[in-house]
Amino acid sequence: MTKTVRDESTASAYWGAVNTFAALKDVHVVADAPVGCYNLVGAAVIDYTDAVPYLENFTPTSLTEKEIASSGSSEKVINLLENLGNNNKEIILVSSAESEMIGSDHENMLRQRFPDVRFFASNSLGDNEWQGRDRALGWLYNTFDDNSTPGVKTGTVSIVGPTYGCFNSPSDLFEIKRLINGCGVEIQHVYPWESKLSDISGLKHSDVIVVMYKEFGRTLAEMTGRPVLEAPFGLKETARFIDELGEMTGNAAKADAFLQQEKQSTLKPLWDLWRGPQSEWFPTIRFGVAADRTYAEGLATFLGEEMGMQCLFSQDSAETDNNILREKLAETKPQFMFGRIVDKIYLSEIDAQTRFIPAGFPGPIVRRALGTPFMGHSGAVYLIQEIVNALYDTLFTFLPITKKTGQEAPPPPGTITWTKEANAVLEAIVSKAPFISQISFGREMKKKAEALAARQGKDTVTPDLLQMLK
Repeated sequence: MTKTVRDESTASAYWGAVNTFAALKDVHVVADAPVGCYNLVGAAVIDYTDAVPYLENFTPTSLTEKEIASSGSSEKVINLLENLGNNNKEIILVSSAESEMIGSDHENMLRQRFPDVRFFASNSLGDNEWQGRDRALGWLYNTFDDNSTPGVKTGTVSIVGPTYGCFNSPSDLFEIKRLINGCGVEIQHVYPWESKLSDISGLKHSDVIVVMYKEFGRTLAEMTGRPVLEAPFGLKETARFIDELGEMTGNAAKADAFLQQEKQSTLKPLWDLWRGPQSEWFPTIRFGVAADRTYAEGLATFLGEEMGMQCLFSQDSAETDNNILREKLAETKPQFMFGRIVDKIYLSEIDAQTRFIPAGFPGPIVRRALGTPFMGHSGAVYLIQEIVNALYDTLFTFLPITKKTGQEAPPPPGTITWTKEANAVLEAIVSKAPFISQISFGREMKKKAEALAARQGKDTVTPDLLQMLK
Protein backbone atom coordinates (compact mmCIF):
# COMPACT_ATOMS: atom_id res chain seq x y z
CA MET A 1 0.00 0.00 0.00
CA THR A 2 1.39 3.40 -1.01
CA LYS A 3 1.74 5.97 1.74
CA THR A 4 1.54 9.65 0.92
CA VAL A 5 3.86 11.86 2.96
CA ARG A 6 2.82 15.49 3.25
CA ASP A 7 5.45 18.24 3.32
CA GLU A 8 8.47 16.06 4.12
CA SER A 9 10.81 18.19 6.23
CA THR A 10 13.93 16.04 6.28
CA ALA A 11 16.06 15.47 3.22
CA SER A 12 17.72 12.22 2.16
CA ALA A 13 20.97 10.75 3.45
CA TYR A 14 22.67 12.02 0.28
CA TRP A 15 22.11 15.59 1.41
CA GLY A 16 23.29 14.75 4.93
CA ALA A 17 26.50 13.13 3.65
CA VAL A 18 27.33 16.03 1.33
CA ASN A 19 26.67 18.59 4.08
CA THR A 20 29.02 16.61 6.32
CA PHE A 21 31.91 15.92 3.93
CA ALA A 22 31.86 19.39 2.32
CA ALA A 23 32.38 20.99 5.75
CA LEU A 24 35.91 19.52 5.88
CA LYS A 25 38.58 21.90 4.61
CA ASP A 26 40.76 19.29 2.89
CA VAL A 27 38.00 17.27 1.17
CA HIS A 28 36.54 17.54 -2.33
CA VAL A 29 33.14 15.88 -2.77
CA VAL A 30 32.20 14.29 -6.07
CA ALA A 31 28.48 13.52 -6.26
CA ASP A 32 27.41 10.73 -8.59
CA ALA A 33 24.24 12.68 -9.30
CA PRO A 34 22.29 14.64 -11.92
CA VAL A 35 23.06 18.33 -12.24
CA GLY A 36 19.78 19.15 -10.51
CA CYS A 37 20.98 17.44 -7.33
CA TYR A 38 24.11 19.55 -7.53
CA ASN A 39 22.13 22.75 -7.78
CA LEU A 40 19.92 21.83 -4.84
CA VAL A 41 22.62 20.68 -2.47
CA GLY A 42 25.47 22.86 -3.68
CA ALA A 43 23.75 26.18 -3.97
CA ALA A 44 20.00 26.77 -3.86
CA VAL A 45 18.78 24.97 -0.74
CA ILE A 46 21.78 25.73 1.43
CA ASP A 47 21.71 29.41 0.48
CA TYR A 48 17.95 29.48 0.98
CA THR A 49 17.96 27.99 4.45
CA ASP A 50 21.14 29.14 6.13
CA ALA A 51 23.09 31.48 3.86
CA VAL A 52 26.00 29.06 3.58
CA PRO A 53 28.39 30.13 0.81
CA TYR A 54 28.48 28.30 -2.50
CA LEU A 55 30.28 24.99 -2.03
CA GLU A 56 33.50 25.26 -4.00
CA ASN A 57 34.65 21.78 -2.99
CA PHE A 58 31.71 20.03 -4.64
CA THR A 59 31.39 18.62 -8.20
CA PRO A 60 28.61 16.51 -9.77
CA THR A 61 29.07 13.81 -12.36
CA SER A 62 25.98 15.34 -14.03
CA LEU A 63 24.13 12.15 -14.85
CA THR A 64 21.71 12.33 -17.76
CA GLU A 65 18.83 10.12 -18.86
CA LYS A 66 21.29 8.09 -20.94
CA GLU A 67 23.33 6.98 -17.92
CA ILE A 68 20.28 6.38 -15.76
CA ALA A 69 18.40 4.45 -18.46
CA SER A 70 21.16 2.33 -19.97
CA SER A 71 24.90 2.87 -19.78
CA GLY A 72 25.39 3.45 -16.03
CA SER A 73 27.53 6.16 -14.46
CA SER A 74 31.04 4.61 -14.43
CA GLU A 75 32.19 6.41 -17.59
CA LYS A 76 30.98 9.75 -16.21
CA VAL A 77 32.84 9.15 -12.94
CA ILE A 78 36.09 8.16 -14.70
CA ASN A 79 36.03 11.20 -16.99
CA LEU A 80 35.34 13.58 -14.15
CA LEU A 81 38.08 12.17 -11.90
CA GLU A 82 40.62 12.30 -14.73
CA ASN A 83 39.74 15.92 -15.47
CA LEU A 84 39.64 16.90 -11.81
CA GLY A 85 43.31 16.12 -11.40
CA ASN A 86 45.28 16.70 -8.22
CA ASN A 87 43.80 19.52 -6.15
CA ASN A 88 45.62 18.55 -2.93
CA LYS A 89 42.38 17.42 -1.36
CA GLU A 90 41.02 14.02 -0.39
CA ILE A 91 38.34 13.07 -2.93
CA ILE A 92 35.20 11.35 -1.69
CA LEU A 93 32.69 10.03 -4.24
CA VAL A 94 29.11 10.00 -2.88
CA SER A 95 26.17 8.08 -4.34
CA SER A 96 22.78 9.72 -4.89
CA ALA A 97 19.29 8.26 -5.18
CA GLU A 98 19.61 8.21 -8.98
CA SER A 99 22.95 6.37 -9.04
CA GLU A 100 21.69 3.91 -6.41
CA MET A 101 18.62 3.14 -8.51
CA ILE A 102 20.85 1.93 -11.34
CA GLY A 103 23.17 0.04 -9.00
CA SER A 104 26.28 2.21 -9.41
CA ASP A 105 28.69 0.81 -6.83
CA HIS A 106 32.13 2.18 -7.73
CA GLU A 107 34.16 0.57 -4.95
CA ASN A 108 36.00 -1.97 -7.15
CA MET A 109 36.53 0.43 -10.06
CA LEU A 110 38.07 3.06 -7.78
CA ARG A 111 40.33 0.49 -6.14
CA GLN A 112 41.76 -0.42 -9.53
CA ARG A 113 41.94 2.96 -11.29
CA PHE A 114 41.84 5.63 -8.54
CA PRO A 115 43.08 3.97 -5.34
CA ASP A 116 43.25 7.32 -3.51
CA VAL A 117 39.57 8.10 -4.09
CA ARG A 118 37.07 6.81 -1.52
CA PHE A 119 33.47 5.81 -2.27
CA PHE A 120 30.64 6.46 0.20
CA ALA A 121 27.32 4.78 -0.50
CA SER A 122 24.91 7.28 1.03
CA ASN A 123 21.90 4.93 1.08
CA SER A 124 19.91 7.90 -0.13
CA LEU A 125 16.86 5.76 -0.88
CA GLY A 126 16.62 4.38 2.65
CA ASP A 127 17.95 6.87 5.20
CA ASN A 128 17.06 10.45 6.10
CA GLU A 129 19.56 13.29 6.38
CA TRP A 130 20.32 12.73 10.09
CA GLN A 131 21.05 9.05 9.53
CA GLY A 132 23.20 10.10 6.57
CA ARG A 133 25.22 12.49 8.70
CA ASP A 134 25.66 9.92 11.45
CA ARG A 135 26.81 7.20 9.04
CA ALA A 136 29.12 9.64 7.23
CA LEU A 137 30.88 10.63 10.46
CA GLY A 138 31.30 7.00 11.52
CA TRP A 139 32.58 6.07 8.05
CA LEU A 140 35.16 8.87 8.20
CA TYR A 141 36.54 7.47 11.45
CA ASN A 142 36.65 3.89 10.16
CA THR A 143 38.30 4.99 6.91
CA PHE A 144 40.74 7.70 7.96
CA ASP A 145 41.66 7.12 11.60
CA ASP A 146 45.44 6.60 11.91
CA ASN A 147 44.96 3.77 14.46
CA SER A 148 47.40 5.44 16.83
CA THR A 149 47.27 4.56 20.50
CA PRO A 150 45.07 7.01 22.39
CA GLY A 151 47.19 9.46 24.34
CA VAL A 152 44.69 11.61 26.14
CA LYS A 153 45.50 15.28 26.63
CA THR A 154 44.11 16.18 30.03
CA GLY A 155 41.67 19.08 30.21
CA THR A 156 40.61 18.99 26.56
CA VAL A 157 37.33 18.61 24.71
CA SER A 158 36.35 17.98 21.09
CA ILE A 159 32.91 18.89 19.75
CA VAL A 160 31.22 16.59 17.23
CA GLY A 161 28.28 17.55 15.07
CA PRO A 162 28.13 20.99 13.44
CA THR A 163 27.68 20.54 9.70
CA TYR A 164 26.07 22.55 6.93
CA GLY A 165 22.29 22.71 7.12
CA CYS A 166 21.93 22.48 10.92
CA PHE A 167 19.55 25.13 12.23
CA ASN A 168 21.16 27.92 14.28
CA SER A 169 24.54 26.16 14.45
CA PRO A 170 26.71 29.31 14.68
CA SER A 171 24.94 30.65 17.76
CA ASP A 172 24.55 27.33 19.55
CA LEU A 173 28.17 26.34 18.86
CA PHE A 174 29.35 29.73 20.16
CA GLU A 175 27.41 29.18 23.38
CA ILE A 176 28.74 25.64 23.89
CA LYS A 177 32.30 26.88 23.34
CA ARG A 178 31.68 29.64 25.89
CA LEU A 179 30.53 27.13 28.49
CA ILE A 180 33.49 24.82 27.85
CA ASN A 181 36.05 27.61 28.03
CA GLY A 182 34.36 28.96 31.15
CA CYS A 183 35.14 25.67 32.87
CA GLY A 184 38.82 26.12 32.07
CA VAL A 185 38.75 23.40 29.39
CA GLU A 186 40.60 23.61 26.06
CA ILE A 187 38.74 22.85 22.82
CA GLN A 188 40.84 20.68 20.49
CA HIS A 189 38.52 20.15 17.51
CA VAL A 190 35.07 21.08 16.25
CA TYR A 191 34.40 18.23 13.86
CA PRO A 192 33.74 18.51 10.98
CA TRP A 193 32.83 22.21 10.68
CA GLU A 194 36.16 23.72 11.78
CA SER A 195 38.37 20.75 10.98
CA LYS A 196 40.45 18.97 8.39
CA LEU A 197 39.89 15.32 7.53
CA SER A 198 43.07 14.33 9.37
CA ASP A 199 41.76 15.83 12.62
CA ILE A 200 39.48 12.83 13.05
CA SER A 201 42.40 10.87 14.52
CA GLY A 202 42.85 13.53 17.18
CA LEU A 203 39.36 13.13 18.58
CA LYS A 204 40.36 10.09 20.62
CA HIS A 205 43.08 12.12 22.34
CA SER A 206 40.50 14.43 23.96
CA ASP A 207 39.42 14.05 27.56
CA VAL A 208 35.73 14.35 26.62
CA ILE A 209 33.64 14.40 23.43
CA VAL A 210 30.69 16.80 23.38
CA VAL A 211 27.95 15.84 20.91
CA MET A 212 25.99 18.86 19.71
CA TYR A 213 22.88 17.07 18.47
CA LYS A 214 20.78 14.12 19.56
CA GLU A 215 19.98 13.36 15.91
CA PHE A 216 23.50 12.38 14.90
CA GLY A 217 27.15 12.28 15.95
CA ARG A 218 26.86 9.78 18.79
CA THR A 219 28.19 6.93 16.63
CA LEU A 220 31.47 8.75 15.97
CA ALA A 221 31.77 9.93 19.57
CA GLU A 222 31.47 6.40 20.93
CA MET A 223 34.00 5.09 18.39
CA THR A 224 36.66 7.28 19.99
CA GLY A 225 36.29 5.43 23.30
CA ARG A 226 36.14 8.72 25.21
CA PRO A 227 33.44 9.86 27.67
CA VAL A 228 30.56 11.63 25.94
CA LEU A 229 28.43 14.62 26.97
CA GLU A 230 25.48 16.11 25.09
CA ALA A 231 25.13 19.84 24.52
CA PRO A 232 22.64 21.19 27.08
CA PHE A 233 19.29 22.99 26.88
CA GLY A 234 17.82 25.10 29.67
CA LEU A 235 18.94 25.60 33.26
CA LYS A 236 19.20 22.16 34.86
CA GLU A 237 20.87 20.50 31.87
CA THR A 238 23.39 23.33 31.57
CA ALA A 239 24.26 23.27 35.26
CA ARG A 240 24.71 19.48 35.09
CA PHE A 241 26.82 19.84 31.91
CA ILE A 242 29.16 22.30 33.66
CA ASP A 243 29.46 20.10 36.76
CA GLU A 244 30.11 16.89 34.79
CA LEU A 245 32.57 18.55 32.42
CA GLY A 246 34.52 19.90 35.39
CA GLU A 247 34.66 16.47 37.03
CA MET A 248 35.65 14.65 33.83
CA THR A 249 38.49 17.02 32.97
CA GLY A 250 39.89 17.63 36.46
CA ASN A 251 38.53 21.18 36.53
CA ALA A 252 35.82 20.77 39.16
CA ALA A 253 36.77 23.89 41.13
CA LYS A 254 36.94 26.10 38.03
CA ALA A 255 33.64 24.72 36.77
CA ASP A 256 31.91 25.37 40.09
CA ALA A 257 33.24 28.93 40.22
CA PHE A 258 32.11 29.49 36.63
CA LEU A 259 28.61 28.22 37.41
CA GLN A 260 28.30 30.63 40.35
CA GLN A 261 29.50 33.46 38.11
CA GLU A 262 26.93 32.50 35.47
CA LYS A 263 24.11 32.87 37.98
CA GLN A 264 25.23 36.42 38.76
CA SER A 265 25.89 37.49 35.18
CA THR A 266 24.54 35.59 32.17
CA LEU A 267 21.40 34.39 33.95
CA LYS A 268 20.57 37.64 35.74
CA PRO A 269 18.32 38.95 32.91
CA LEU A 270 16.32 35.72 33.09
CA TRP A 271 15.43 36.28 36.74
CA ASP A 272 14.73 39.97 36.09
CA LEU A 273 12.17 38.90 33.50
CA TRP A 274 10.83 36.17 35.76
CA ARG A 275 10.21 38.59 38.65
CA GLY A 276 8.75 41.34 36.43
CA PRO A 277 5.06 42.13 35.94
CA GLN A 278 4.90 39.65 33.06
CA SER A 279 5.72 36.75 35.41
CA GLU A 280 2.01 36.08 35.90
CA TRP A 281 1.68 35.37 32.20
CA PHE A 282 4.11 32.48 32.04
CA PRO A 283 1.82 29.76 33.45
CA THR A 284 -0.87 30.79 30.94
CA ILE A 285 1.34 30.42 27.86
CA ARG A 286 0.47 27.49 25.59
CA PHE A 287 3.08 26.41 23.06
CA GLY A 288 3.82 23.65 20.57
CA VAL A 289 7.03 22.42 18.95
CA ALA A 290 7.79 20.60 15.70
CA ALA A 291 11.55 20.56 15.18
CA ASP A 292 14.56 18.31 15.09
CA ARG A 293 14.82 16.07 18.14
CA THR A 294 17.39 18.24 19.95
CA TYR A 295 15.20 21.32 19.79
CA ALA A 296 11.90 19.48 20.29
CA GLU A 297 13.05 17.86 23.53
CA GLY A 298 15.05 20.88 24.68
CA LEU A 299 12.21 23.39 24.29
CA ALA A 300 9.71 21.08 25.96
CA THR A 301 12.05 20.59 28.93
CA PHE A 302 13.09 24.22 29.40
CA LEU A 303 9.86 26.09 28.66
CA GLY A 304 7.48 23.40 29.87
CA GLU A 305 9.13 21.79 32.87
CA GLU A 306 11.45 24.56 34.08
CA MET A 307 9.56 27.74 33.17
CA GLY A 308 6.12 26.29 33.87
CA MET A 309 4.53 27.02 30.50
CA GLN A 310 1.96 24.67 28.98
CA CYS A 311 3.53 22.41 26.35
CA LEU A 312 0.63 21.24 24.19
CA PHE A 313 2.84 19.01 22.06
CA SER A 314 6.51 18.57 21.17
CA GLN A 315 7.31 16.48 18.10
CA ASP A 316 10.46 15.31 16.37
CA SER A 317 9.87 16.62 12.85
CA ALA A 318 11.63 13.59 11.34
CA GLU A 319 8.86 11.39 12.74
CA THR A 320 5.90 13.78 12.48
CA ASP A 321 2.78 13.05 10.45
CA ASN A 322 2.12 16.55 9.13
CA ASN A 323 -1.56 15.86 8.45
CA ILE A 324 -2.09 15.02 12.11
CA LEU A 325 0.02 18.01 13.17
CA ARG A 326 -2.12 20.39 11.12
CA GLU A 327 -5.25 19.01 12.81
CA LYS A 328 -3.60 19.42 16.20
CA LEU A 329 -2.77 23.05 15.45
CA ALA A 330 -6.38 23.71 14.47
CA GLU A 331 -7.64 22.01 17.62
CA THR A 332 -5.27 23.47 20.21
CA LYS A 333 -4.34 26.88 18.70
CA PRO A 334 -1.13 27.42 20.72
CA GLN A 335 -0.05 30.97 21.48
CA PHE A 336 3.48 30.10 20.32
CA MET A 337 4.57 27.60 17.70
CA PHE A 338 8.25 26.71 17.39
CA GLY A 339 8.63 25.04 14.02
CA ARG A 340 9.40 24.95 10.31
CA ILE A 341 8.02 26.87 7.36
CA VAL A 342 5.41 24.15 6.81
CA ASP A 343 4.00 24.84 10.28
CA LYS A 344 3.80 28.55 9.51
CA ILE A 345 1.84 27.68 6.36
CA TYR A 346 -0.57 25.49 8.36
CA LEU A 347 -1.16 28.32 10.86
CA SER A 348 -1.96 30.66 7.99
CA GLU A 349 -4.33 28.13 6.40
CA ILE A 350 -6.38 27.78 9.60
CA ASP A 351 -6.16 31.53 10.37
CA ALA A 352 -4.65 30.86 13.79
CA GLN A 353 -3.56 33.88 15.85
CA THR A 354 -0.39 32.06 16.84
CA ARG A 355 3.06 33.63 17.11
CA PHE A 356 5.41 31.54 14.94
CA ILE A 357 9.08 31.27 15.97
CA PRO A 358 11.46 29.53 13.52
CA ALA A 359 13.08 26.51 15.17
CA GLY A 360 14.10 24.30 12.27
CA PHE A 361 14.59 23.86 8.56
CA PRO A 362 13.26 23.94 5.91
CA GLY A 363 13.65 27.76 5.84
CA PRO A 364 13.32 30.48 4.76
CA ILE A 365 15.33 31.73 7.72
CA VAL A 366 18.91 32.89 8.13
CA ARG A 367 20.58 32.24 11.47
CA ARG A 368 24.22 33.17 11.04
CA ALA A 369 24.60 35.77 13.81
CA LEU A 370 26.00 34.63 17.16
CA GLY A 371 23.32 36.26 19.29
CA THR A 372 20.41 33.87 18.81
CA PRO A 373 21.28 30.67 20.73
CA PHE A 374 18.68 28.19 21.93
CA MET A 375 21.18 26.07 23.90
CA GLY A 376 22.85 26.73 27.24
CA HIS A 377 22.34 29.63 29.62
CA SER A 378 22.48 32.26 26.87
CA GLY A 379 19.81 30.32 24.99
CA ALA A 380 17.55 30.32 28.04
CA VAL A 381 17.78 34.10 28.29
CA TYR A 382 17.27 34.59 24.56
CA LEU A 383 14.17 32.39 24.44
CA ILE A 384 12.49 34.06 27.42
CA GLN A 385 13.32 37.49 26.03
CA GLU A 386 11.72 36.61 22.68
CA ILE A 387 8.59 35.28 24.38
CA VAL A 388 8.19 38.34 26.62
CA ASN A 389 8.64 40.68 23.65
CA ALA A 390 6.00 38.71 21.74
CA LEU A 391 3.61 38.92 24.70
CA TYR A 392 3.91 42.70 24.84
CA ASP A 393 3.44 42.81 21.08
CA THR A 394 0.24 40.82 21.53
CA LEU A 395 -1.00 43.39 24.03
CA PHE A 396 -0.27 46.15 21.54
CA THR A 397 -2.66 44.66 19.01
CA PHE A 398 -5.52 45.10 21.50
CA LEU A 399 -4.80 48.71 22.42
CA PRO A 400 -7.66 51.11 21.58
CA ILE A 401 -6.67 53.30 18.61
CA THR A 402 -8.33 56.16 16.77
CA LYS A 403 -10.18 54.81 13.76
CA LYS A 404 -10.16 56.49 10.37
CA THR A 405 -13.01 58.92 9.71
CA GLY A 406 -15.90 57.77 7.57
CA GLN A 407 -16.46 54.54 9.50
CA GLU A 408 -19.85 53.79 11.01
CA ALA A 409 -20.16 55.08 14.59
CA PRO A 410 -20.91 52.50 17.30
CA PRO A 411 -24.38 52.58 18.88
CA PRO A 412 -24.71 54.73 22.03
CA PRO A 413 -23.99 52.81 25.29
CA GLY A 414 -27.04 51.11 26.78
CA THR A 415 -29.09 51.03 23.59
CA ILE A 416 -28.24 47.40 22.81
CA THR A 417 -29.08 44.63 25.30
CA TRP A 418 -27.72 41.09 25.56
CA THR A 419 -29.54 37.82 26.08
CA LYS A 420 -28.30 35.45 28.77
CA GLU A 421 -27.35 32.93 26.10
CA ALA A 422 -25.36 35.52 24.15
CA ASN A 423 -23.35 36.44 27.24
CA ALA A 424 -22.53 32.74 27.76
CA VAL A 425 -21.33 32.39 24.16
CA LEU A 426 -19.19 35.54 24.50
CA GLU A 427 -17.61 34.19 27.68
CA ALA A 428 -16.77 30.88 25.95
CA ILE A 429 -15.20 32.67 22.97
CA VAL A 430 -13.12 34.98 25.17
CA SER A 431 -11.86 32.09 27.32
CA LYS A 432 -10.07 30.67 24.28
CA ALA A 433 -8.10 33.88 23.67
CA PRO A 434 -4.62 34.36 25.17
CA PHE A 435 -4.99 35.06 28.87
CA ILE A 436 -3.18 38.38 28.82
CA SER A 437 -5.51 39.79 26.16
CA GLN A 438 -8.86 38.39 27.28
CA ILE A 439 -10.19 41.65 28.75
CA SER A 440 -9.32 43.70 25.67
CA PHE A 441 -10.46 40.92 23.35
CA GLY A 442 -13.81 40.62 25.14
CA ARG A 443 -14.39 44.37 25.02
CA GLU A 444 -13.64 44.44 21.28
CA MET A 445 -15.95 41.48 20.58
CA LYS A 446 -18.75 43.17 22.51
CA LYS A 447 -18.38 46.39 20.50
CA LYS A 448 -18.42 44.48 17.20
CA ALA A 449 -21.47 42.44 18.20
CA GLU A 450 -23.45 45.54 19.20
CA ALA A 451 -22.43 47.35 16.01
CA LEU A 452 -23.58 44.35 13.94
CA ALA A 453 -26.91 44.29 15.78
CA ALA A 454 -27.41 47.99 15.13
CA ARG A 455 -26.66 47.55 11.40
CA GLN A 456 -29.31 44.82 11.25
CA GLY A 457 -31.84 47.05 13.02
CA LYS A 458 -31.89 44.92 16.18
CA ASP A 459 -31.79 46.12 19.77
CA THR A 460 -30.60 42.79 21.25
CA VAL A 461 -27.45 40.70 20.77
CA THR A 462 -28.25 37.01 20.35
CA PRO A 463 -25.93 33.97 20.03
CA ASP A 464 -26.35 33.82 16.25
CA LEU A 465 -24.80 37.30 15.88
CA LEU A 466 -21.76 36.20 17.85
CA GLN A 467 -21.39 33.08 15.75
CA MET A 468 -21.35 35.30 12.65
CA LEU A 469 -18.51 37.35 14.16
CA LYS A 470 -16.62 34.23 15.26
